[in-house]
Amino acid sequence: MTKSNLTRRGMLKTGAVTGAGVALPTIFTASSAAAFTNEPTGSSVTLGFNVPQTGPYADEGADELRAYELAVEHLNGGGDGGMMNTFSSKSLDGSGILGRKVEFVTGDTQTKSDAARASAKSMIEKDGAVMITGGSSSGVAIAVQGLCQEAGVIFMAGLTHSNDTTGKDKKANGFRHFFNGYMSGAALAPVLAARYGKDRRAYHLTADYTWGWTQQESIAAATEALGWQTVNNVLTPLAQTDFSSYVAPVLNSGADVLVLNHYGGNMVNSLTAAVQFGLREKQVNGKDFEIVVPLYSRLMAKGAGENVKGIFGSTNWHWSLTDEGSKAFVKSFGTKYGFPPSQAAHTCYVQTLLYADAVQRAGSHNPCAVAEALEGFEFDGLGNGPTLYRAEDHQCFKDVLVVKGKDNPTSEFDLLEIVEITPRAQVEYAADHPMFAGGSLGSCNPGA
Repeated sequence: MTKSNLTRRGMLKTGAVTGAGVALPTIFTASSAAAFTNEPTGSSVTLGFNVPQTGPYADEGADELRAYELAVEHLNGGGDGGMMNTFSSKSLDGSGILGRKVEFVTGDTQTKSDAARASAKSMIEKDGAVMITGGSSSGVAIAVQGLCQEAGVIFMAGLTHSNDTTGKDKKANGFRHFFNGYMSGAALAPVLAARYGKDRRAYHLTADYTWGWTQQESIAAATEALGWQTVNNVLTPLAQTDFSSYVAPVLNSGADVLVLNHYGGNMVNSLTAAVQFGLREKQVNGKDFEIVVPLYSRLMAKGAGENVKGIFGSTNWHWSLTDEGSKAFVKSFGTKYGFPPSQAAHTCYVQTLLYADAVQRAGSHNPCAVAEALEGFEFDGLGNGPTLYRAEDHQCFKDVLVVKGKDNPTSEFDLLEIVEITPRAQVEYAADHPMFAGGSLGSCNPGA
Protein backbone atom coordinates (compact mmCIF):
# COMPACT_ATOMS: atom_id res chain seq x y z
CA MET A 1 0.00 0.00 0.00
CA THR A 2 1.49 3.33 -1.03
CA LYS A 3 1.00 6.07 1.54
CA SER A 4 2.32 9.59 1.80
CA ASN A 5 4.28 10.49 4.91
CA LEU A 6 2.87 13.11 7.24
CA THR A 7 5.24 16.05 6.86
CA ARG A 8 5.40 19.48 8.45
CA ARG A 9 5.30 22.35 6.02
CA GLY A 10 4.24 25.96 6.23
CA MET A 11 0.56 26.47 7.06
CA LEU A 12 -1.37 27.73 4.05
CA LYS A 13 -4.69 29.47 4.63
CA THR A 14 -5.40 30.56 1.06
CA GLY A 15 -9.00 29.79 0.15
CA ALA A 16 -10.25 29.65 3.73
CA VAL A 17 -13.99 29.57 4.27
CA THR A 18 -15.51 32.08 6.64
CA GLY A 19 -17.73 31.12 9.57
CA ALA A 20 -20.71 32.36 7.58
CA GLY A 21 -19.93 29.82 4.91
CA VAL A 22 -18.94 32.38 2.23
CA ALA A 23 -16.06 31.07 0.16
CA LEU A 24 -13.24 33.51 -0.42
CA PRO A 25 -11.45 33.53 -3.77
CA THR A 26 -9.24 30.48 -4.10
CA ILE A 27 -6.36 29.31 -6.24
CA PHE A 28 -7.04 25.61 -5.79
CA THR A 29 -6.79 23.83 -9.11
CA ALA A 30 -5.44 20.52 -10.29
CA SER A 31 -2.09 22.18 -10.88
CA SER A 32 -1.98 24.06 -7.58
CA ALA A 33 1.27 23.65 -5.63
CA ALA A 34 -0.46 24.32 -2.30
CA ALA A 35 0.76 21.88 0.37
CA PHE A 36 -1.69 20.10 2.64
CA THR A 37 -1.77 17.22 5.09
CA ASN A 38 -1.06 13.84 3.48
CA GLU A 39 -1.07 15.19 -0.06
CA PRO A 40 -1.01 12.04 -2.25
CA THR A 41 2.18 11.67 -4.27
CA GLY A 42 2.03 8.08 -5.48
CA SER A 43 -0.42 6.01 -7.47
CA SER A 44 -2.89 5.53 -4.61
CA VAL A 45 -4.79 7.56 -2.04
CA THR A 46 -5.69 6.32 1.45
CA LEU A 47 -9.00 6.90 3.24
CA GLY A 48 -9.52 6.19 6.94
CA PHE A 49 -12.64 4.29 8.04
CA ASN A 50 -13.14 4.76 11.79
CA VAL A 51 -16.11 2.73 13.06
CA PRO A 52 -17.30 1.02 16.26
CA GLN A 53 -16.09 -2.55 15.88
CA THR A 54 -16.75 -3.17 19.58
CA GLY A 55 -19.16 -1.62 22.08
CA PRO A 56 -22.94 -0.92 22.07
CA TYR A 57 -22.99 0.30 18.45
CA ALA A 58 -20.85 -2.49 16.97
CA ASP A 59 -23.67 -3.81 14.72
CA GLU A 60 -23.90 -0.40 13.08
CA GLY A 61 -20.12 -0.28 12.72
CA ALA A 62 -19.98 -3.64 10.95
CA ASP A 63 -22.52 -2.47 8.39
CA GLU A 64 -20.68 0.81 7.93
CA LEU A 65 -17.49 -1.06 7.09
CA ARG A 66 -19.34 -3.17 4.54
CA ALA A 67 -20.59 0.01 2.86
CA TYR A 68 -17.18 1.64 2.86
CA GLU A 69 -15.60 -1.39 1.22
CA LEU A 70 -18.36 -1.40 -1.40
CA ALA A 71 -17.81 2.31 -2.10
CA VAL A 72 -14.07 1.73 -2.57
CA GLU A 73 -14.80 -1.17 -4.92
CA HIS A 74 -17.08 1.04 -7.02
CA LEU A 75 -14.66 3.97 -7.04
CA ASN A 76 -11.94 1.65 -8.32
CA GLY A 77 -14.12 0.35 -11.14
CA GLY A 78 -15.30 -2.90 -9.56
CA GLY A 79 -18.81 -4.28 -9.20
CA ASP A 80 -21.76 -2.66 -10.94
CA GLY A 81 -20.95 0.91 -9.91
CA GLY A 82 -23.96 1.20 -7.60
CA MET A 83 -25.06 4.78 -6.96
CA MET A 84 -22.33 6.16 -9.20
CA ASN A 85 -24.76 5.33 -12.01
CA THR A 86 -27.64 7.34 -10.50
CA PHE A 87 -25.70 10.23 -8.89
CA SER A 88 -26.60 13.53 -10.57
CA SER A 89 -22.94 14.51 -10.63
CA LYS A 90 -21.04 12.58 -13.30
CA SER A 91 -17.49 13.27 -12.13
CA LEU A 92 -16.77 9.71 -10.95
CA ASP A 93 -15.85 7.18 -13.62
CA GLY A 94 -14.46 4.15 -11.78
CA SER A 95 -10.82 5.16 -12.21
CA GLY A 96 -10.29 5.88 -8.52
CA ILE A 97 -10.01 9.47 -7.33
CA LEU A 98 -8.09 11.80 -9.63
CA GLY A 99 -6.72 8.70 -11.32
CA ARG A 100 -5.32 7.22 -8.10
CA LYS A 101 -6.41 3.84 -6.78
CA VAL A 102 -8.41 4.16 -3.57
CA GLU A 103 -7.06 2.23 -0.60
CA PHE A 104 -8.20 2.30 3.02
CA VAL A 105 -7.28 1.63 6.62
CA THR A 106 -9.68 0.95 9.48
CA GLY A 107 -9.90 1.78 13.16
CA ASP A 108 -12.10 0.78 16.09
CA THR A 109 -13.75 3.70 17.88
CA GLN A 110 -15.02 1.34 20.61
CA THR A 111 -17.87 3.88 20.90
CA LYS A 112 -15.47 5.90 23.06
CA SER A 113 -14.32 9.40 22.16
CA ASP A 114 -10.73 8.95 23.36
CA ALA A 115 -10.29 5.65 21.51
CA ALA A 116 -11.84 7.15 18.37
CA ARG A 117 -9.49 10.14 18.41
CA ALA A 118 -6.50 7.86 18.95
CA SER A 119 -7.40 5.60 16.03
CA ALA A 120 -8.11 8.56 13.74
CA LYS A 121 -4.82 10.19 14.76
CA SER A 122 -2.96 6.98 13.93
CA MET A 123 -4.61 6.70 10.52
CA ILE A 124 -3.65 10.28 9.71
CA GLU A 125 -0.10 10.27 11.09
CA LYS A 126 1.00 6.68 10.42
CA ASP A 127 -1.12 5.61 7.46
CA GLY A 128 -1.31 8.89 5.58
CA ALA A 129 -5.14 9.03 5.42
CA VAL A 130 -6.24 12.14 3.55
CA MET A 131 -9.85 11.84 4.74
CA ILE A 132 -11.44 10.29 7.85
CA THR A 133 -15.01 9.05 7.98
CA GLY A 134 -17.18 6.92 10.23
CA GLY A 135 -18.70 6.72 13.68
CA SER A 136 -22.05 5.61 15.11
CA SER A 137 -21.98 7.85 18.18
CA SER A 138 -22.30 11.60 18.10
CA GLY A 139 -19.84 11.93 20.98
CA VAL A 140 -17.31 10.06 18.87
CA ALA A 141 -18.14 12.02 15.72
CA ILE A 142 -17.72 15.37 17.45
CA ALA A 143 -14.40 14.31 18.98
CA VAL A 144 -13.01 13.02 15.68
CA GLN A 145 -14.35 16.03 13.78
CA GLY A 146 -12.38 18.27 16.14
CA LEU A 147 -9.23 16.20 15.62
CA CYS A 148 -9.58 16.37 11.83
CA GLN A 149 -9.98 20.13 12.02
CA GLU A 150 -6.72 20.34 13.97
CA ALA A 151 -4.90 17.90 11.67
CA GLY A 152 -6.03 19.52 8.44
CA VAL A 153 -8.02 16.69 6.87
CA ILE A 154 -11.66 16.39 5.84
CA PHE A 155 -14.04 14.53 8.16
CA MET A 156 -17.08 13.03 6.44
CA ALA A 157 -19.28 12.10 9.40
CA GLY A 158 -20.97 8.71 9.39
CA LEU A 159 -23.96 8.04 11.60
CA THR A 160 -24.22 11.01 13.97
CA HIS A 161 -27.61 12.45 14.95
CA SER A 162 -26.84 15.05 17.64
CA ASN A 163 -27.80 18.61 16.76
CA ASP A 164 -24.37 19.64 18.05
CA THR A 165 -22.41 17.94 15.24
CA THR A 166 -23.46 20.71 12.87
CA GLY A 167 -24.50 23.04 15.70
CA LYS A 168 -22.27 24.31 18.48
CA ASP A 169 -19.53 21.78 17.60
CA LYS A 170 -19.51 22.30 13.82
CA LYS A 171 -16.15 22.60 12.08
CA ALA A 172 -15.10 23.87 8.66
CA ASN A 173 -13.37 20.56 7.87
CA GLY A 174 -16.41 18.48 8.89
CA PHE A 175 -19.49 17.50 6.85
CA ARG A 176 -22.66 15.57 7.79
CA HIS A 177 -24.99 13.76 5.41
CA PHE A 178 -27.07 12.12 8.18
CA PHE A 179 -30.12 13.94 9.57
CA ASN A 180 -30.32 15.21 13.17
CA GLY A 181 -32.48 15.34 16.29
CA TYR A 182 -34.31 18.48 15.26
CA MET A 183 -35.30 16.86 11.97
CA SER A 184 -36.55 13.75 13.77
CA GLY A 185 -38.76 15.86 16.00
CA ALA A 186 -40.10 17.96 13.11
CA ALA A 187 -40.99 14.85 11.10
CA LEU A 188 -42.26 12.62 13.90
CA ALA A 189 -44.28 14.93 16.16
CA PRO A 190 -47.14 15.63 13.72
CA VAL A 191 -47.53 11.89 13.06
CA LEU A 192 -47.60 11.13 16.80
CA ALA A 193 -50.18 13.84 17.45
CA ALA A 194 -52.37 12.54 14.63
CA ARG A 195 -52.16 8.91 15.83
CA TYR A 196 -52.16 9.32 19.61
CA GLY A 197 -53.83 12.70 20.14
CA LYS A 198 -52.54 16.02 21.43
CA ASP A 199 -53.39 15.43 25.10
CA ARG A 200 -50.48 13.19 26.07
CA ARG A 201 -48.03 12.97 28.99
CA ALA A 202 -44.55 11.78 28.05
CA TYR A 203 -41.79 10.26 30.19
CA HIS A 204 -38.32 10.32 28.58
CA LEU A 205 -35.37 8.00 29.13
CA THR A 206 -32.33 9.60 27.55
CA ALA A 207 -28.79 8.44 26.76
CA ASP A 208 -26.50 10.67 28.80
CA TYR A 209 -24.33 12.23 26.11
CA THR A 210 -24.60 14.85 23.37
CA TRP A 211 -26.90 12.84 21.09
CA GLY A 212 -29.37 11.92 23.82
CA TRP A 213 -29.50 15.45 25.18
CA THR A 214 -30.25 17.10 21.84
CA GLN A 215 -32.61 14.34 20.68
CA GLN A 216 -34.65 14.67 23.87
CA GLU A 217 -34.70 18.45 23.61
CA SER A 218 -35.85 18.21 19.99
CA ILE A 219 -38.64 15.65 20.39
CA ALA A 220 -39.88 17.29 23.61
CA ALA A 221 -40.06 20.73 21.97
CA ALA A 222 -41.80 19.37 18.87
CA THR A 223 -44.41 17.38 20.81
CA GLU A 224 -45.00 20.09 23.41
CA ALA A 225 -45.71 22.55 20.60
CA LEU A 226 -48.60 20.25 19.63
CA GLY A 227 -49.99 19.94 23.16
CA TRP A 228 -48.03 17.13 24.83
CA GLN A 229 -46.62 17.50 28.35
CA THR A 230 -43.21 16.22 29.40
CA VAL A 231 -43.59 14.54 32.79
CA ASN A 232 -39.95 13.65 33.38
CA ASN A 233 -36.61 13.17 31.66
CA VAL A 234 -34.18 10.69 33.18
CA LEU A 235 -30.61 10.35 31.93
CA THR A 236 -29.13 6.86 31.51
CA PRO A 237 -25.44 5.87 31.11
CA LEU A 238 -24.32 4.87 27.63
CA ALA A 239 -22.80 1.69 29.10
CA GLN A 240 -26.09 0.68 30.80
CA THR A 241 -27.41 -2.76 29.82
CA ASP A 242 -30.16 -3.41 32.40
CA PHE A 243 -32.84 -0.71 32.28
CA SER A 244 -35.28 -2.25 34.77
CA SER A 245 -34.57 0.33 37.47
CA TYR A 246 -35.19 3.12 34.96
CA VAL A 247 -38.43 1.70 33.57
CA ALA A 248 -40.07 0.83 36.93
CA PRO A 249 -40.71 4.47 37.98
CA VAL A 250 -42.61 5.10 34.74
CA LEU A 251 -45.47 2.96 36.09
CA ASN A 252 -46.37 5.49 38.79
CA SER A 253 -45.46 8.69 36.98
CA GLY A 254 -48.82 9.49 35.41
CA ALA A 255 -47.23 9.30 31.96
CA ASP A 256 -49.05 7.57 29.12
CA VAL A 257 -46.14 7.64 26.65
CA LEU A 258 -42.56 6.44 27.12
CA VAL A 259 -40.03 8.08 24.79
CA LEU A 260 -36.80 6.10 24.46
CA ASN A 261 -34.04 8.46 23.42
CA HIS A 262 -31.73 5.47 23.05
CA TYR A 263 -29.92 3.96 20.10
CA GLY A 264 -28.35 0.63 19.18
CA GLY A 265 -28.04 -1.92 21.97
CA ASN A 266 -29.30 0.64 24.50
CA MET A 267 -32.63 0.89 22.71
CA VAL A 268 -32.93 -2.89 22.36
CA ASN A 269 -32.38 -3.34 26.10
CA SER A 270 -34.58 -0.47 27.30
CA LEU A 271 -37.46 -1.43 24.99
CA THR A 272 -37.20 -5.04 26.15
CA ALA A 273 -37.40 -3.90 29.77
CA ALA A 274 -40.43 -1.71 29.03
CA VAL A 275 -42.26 -4.61 27.40
CA GLN A 276 -41.35 -6.96 30.26
CA PHE A 277 -42.86 -4.48 32.70
CA GLY A 278 -46.11 -4.70 30.72
CA LEU A 279 -46.21 -1.09 29.58
CA ARG A 280 -47.62 -1.97 26.17
CA GLU A 281 -50.68 -3.59 27.79
CA LYS A 282 -51.37 -0.76 30.22
CA GLN A 283 -53.99 1.96 30.08
CA VAL A 284 -53.19 5.30 31.71
CA ASN A 285 -55.31 8.45 31.77
CA GLY A 286 -57.95 6.51 29.84
CA LYS A 287 -55.54 5.94 26.96
CA ASP A 288 -53.52 3.00 25.70
CA PHE A 289 -49.92 3.38 26.84
CA GLU A 290 -47.55 4.03 23.92
CA ILE A 291 -43.79 3.78 23.38
CA VAL A 292 -41.87 5.95 20.90
CA VAL A 293 -38.33 5.52 19.58
CA PRO A 294 -37.35 8.83 17.91
CA LEU A 295 -34.33 7.40 16.04
CA TYR A 296 -34.86 3.98 14.50
CA SER A 297 -32.78 1.57 12.46
CA ARG A 298 -33.39 -1.83 10.89
CA LEU A 299 -30.53 -3.27 12.94
CA MET A 300 -32.19 -2.08 16.15
CA ALA A 301 -35.52 -3.48 15.02
CA LYS A 302 -33.89 -6.84 14.39
CA GLY A 303 -32.32 -6.82 17.85
CA ALA A 304 -35.59 -5.93 19.57
CA GLY A 305 -37.63 -8.53 17.65
CA GLU A 306 -41.37 -8.69 18.35
CA ASN A 307 -41.16 -5.71 20.68
CA VAL A 308 -40.92 -3.16 17.85
CA LYS A 309 -44.29 -3.95 16.30
CA GLY A 310 -46.37 -0.80 15.93
CA ILE A 311 -43.77 1.49 17.50
CA PHE A 312 -43.14 4.78 15.68
CA GLY A 313 -39.82 6.45 15.00
CA SER A 314 -37.80 8.24 12.34
CA THR A 315 -34.96 7.11 10.13
CA ASN A 316 -32.56 8.70 7.66
CA TRP A 317 -33.10 6.12 4.89
CA HIS A 318 -34.61 2.68 4.39
CA TRP A 319 -33.83 -0.07 1.92
CA SER A 320 -37.45 -0.29 0.75
CA LEU A 321 -37.34 3.16 -0.91
CA THR A 322 -38.08 2.92 -4.63
CA ASP A 323 -36.04 5.79 -6.07
CA GLU A 324 -33.40 4.74 -8.59
CA GLY A 325 -30.45 5.54 -6.31
CA SER A 326 -31.79 3.50 -3.40
CA LYS A 327 -32.62 0.58 -5.66
CA ALA A 328 -29.12 0.64 -7.16
CA PHE A 329 -27.47 0.68 -3.74
CA VAL A 330 -29.67 -2.09 -2.34
CA LYS A 331 -28.90 -4.24 -5.37
CA SER A 332 -25.13 -3.71 -5.11
CA PHE A 333 -25.02 -4.21 -1.37
CA GLY A 334 -27.32 -7.25 -1.46
CA THR A 335 -25.32 -8.88 -4.23
CA LYS A 336 -22.08 -8.48 -2.27
CA TYR A 337 -23.32 -9.33 1.22
CA GLY A 338 -26.58 -11.25 0.87
CA PHE A 339 -28.87 -8.88 2.78
CA PRO A 340 -30.11 -5.28 2.53
CA PRO A 341 -28.11 -2.35 3.91
CA SER A 342 -28.92 -0.35 7.02
CA GLN A 343 -29.28 3.43 7.21
CA ALA A 344 -25.75 3.50 8.69
CA ALA A 345 -24.43 1.69 5.63
CA HIS A 346 -26.27 4.07 3.31
CA THR A 347 -24.97 7.30 4.81
CA CYS A 348 -21.38 6.00 4.93
CA TYR A 349 -21.45 4.83 1.32
CA VAL A 350 -22.92 8.16 0.22
CA GLN A 351 -20.37 10.20 2.21
CA THR A 352 -17.53 8.33 0.51
CA LEU A 353 -18.93 9.06 -2.94
CA LEU A 354 -19.59 12.69 -2.03
CA TYR A 355 -15.99 13.16 -0.89
CA ALA A 356 -14.58 11.50 -4.00
CA ASP A 357 -16.86 13.56 -6.23
CA ALA A 358 -15.87 16.81 -4.50
CA VAL A 359 -12.19 15.99 -5.02
CA GLN A 360 -12.83 15.25 -8.68
CA ARG A 361 -14.72 18.50 -9.17
CA ALA A 362 -12.12 20.51 -7.25
CA GLY A 363 -9.19 18.81 -8.97
CA SER A 364 -7.43 18.44 -5.62
CA HIS A 365 -7.50 16.58 -2.28
CA ASN A 366 -6.69 19.86 -0.54
CA PRO A 367 -9.33 20.01 2.22
CA CYS A 368 -10.06 23.67 1.51
CA ALA A 369 -10.74 22.90 -2.14
CA VAL A 370 -12.90 19.93 -1.14
CA ALA A 371 -14.84 22.05 1.36
CA GLU A 372 -15.49 24.69 -1.27
CA ALA A 373 -16.78 22.01 -3.66
CA LEU A 374 -19.17 20.62 -1.04
CA GLU A 375 -20.53 23.89 0.36
CA GLY A 376 -23.84 24.72 -1.23
CA PHE A 377 -23.66 21.59 -3.39
CA GLU A 378 -27.07 20.38 -4.56
CA PHE A 379 -27.41 16.84 -5.84
CA ASP A 380 -29.82 13.98 -6.43
CA GLY A 381 -29.70 10.27 -7.13
CA LEU A 382 -28.27 9.12 -3.78
CA GLY A 383 -31.56 8.39 -2.04
CA ASN A 384 -33.86 10.78 -0.08
CA GLY A 385 -34.55 12.98 -3.10
CA PRO A 386 -32.92 16.33 -3.96
CA THR A 387 -30.35 17.17 -1.29
CA LEU A 388 -28.43 20.30 -0.28
CA TYR A 389 -25.11 20.44 1.58
CA ARG A 390 -25.69 23.79 3.28
CA ALA A 391 -22.64 26.05 3.29
CA GLU A 392 -23.37 27.74 6.63
CA ASP A 393 -23.10 24.61 8.80
CA HIS A 394 -22.19 21.68 6.48
CA GLN A 395 -25.50 19.93 7.18
CA CYS A 396 -27.35 18.01 4.46
CA PHE A 397 -31.05 18.75 3.99
CA LYS A 398 -33.27 16.12 2.42
CA ASP A 399 -36.50 14.17 2.99
CA VAL A 400 -36.88 12.33 6.34
CA LEU A 401 -38.72 9.05 6.88
CA VAL A 402 -41.24 8.32 9.62
CA VAL A 403 -41.46 4.56 10.17
CA LYS A 404 -43.04 2.05 12.51
CA GLY A 405 -42.37 -1.55 13.41
CA LYS A 406 -44.24 -3.86 11.04
CA ASP A 407 -47.07 -5.91 12.52
CA ASN A 408 -46.57 -8.73 10.02
CA PRO A 409 -42.98 -8.77 8.75
CA THR A 410 -42.25 -11.07 5.82
CA SER A 411 -38.57 -11.64 6.69
CA GLU A 412 -35.91 -10.80 9.26
CA PHE A 413 -35.09 -7.70 7.19
CA ASP A 414 -38.65 -6.53 6.52
CA LEU A 415 -39.17 -5.11 10.01
CA LEU A 416 -40.01 -1.44 9.43
CA GLU A 417 -42.62 0.15 7.21
CA ILE A 418 -42.48 3.71 5.94
CA VAL A 419 -45.46 5.65 7.28
CA GLU A 420 -44.59 9.01 5.80
CA ILE A 421 -41.87 10.55 3.68
CA THR A 422 -41.56 13.97 5.29
CA PRO A 423 -40.61 16.59 2.70
CA ARG A 424 -37.34 18.43 3.13
CA ALA A 425 -39.11 21.78 3.60
CA GLN A 426 -40.79 20.51 6.79
CA VAL A 427 -37.50 19.67 8.51
CA GLU A 428 -35.44 22.68 7.42
CA TYR A 429 -34.43 25.33 9.94
CA ALA A 430 -32.40 28.54 10.01
CA ALA A 431 -28.65 28.19 10.49
CA ASP A 432 -28.91 30.37 13.63
CA HIS A 433 -31.75 28.33 15.20
CA PRO A 434 -31.37 28.35 19.03
CA MET A 435 -30.90 24.56 19.17
CA PHE A 436 -27.82 24.94 16.97
CA ALA A 437 -26.41 28.12 18.49
CA GLY A 438 -23.00 28.62 20.08
CA GLY A 439 -19.88 27.80 18.17
CA SER A 440 -18.53 28.85 14.83
CA LEU A 441 -17.74 26.95 11.65
CA GLY A 442 -14.40 28.73 11.57
CA SER A 443 -11.94 28.49 8.69
CA CYS A 444 -10.84 25.50 6.71
CA ASN A 445 -7.50 24.07 7.83
CA PRO A 446 -5.35 22.43 5.14
CA GLY A 447 -2.78 21.41 7.72
CA ALA A 448 0.71 20.35 6.71
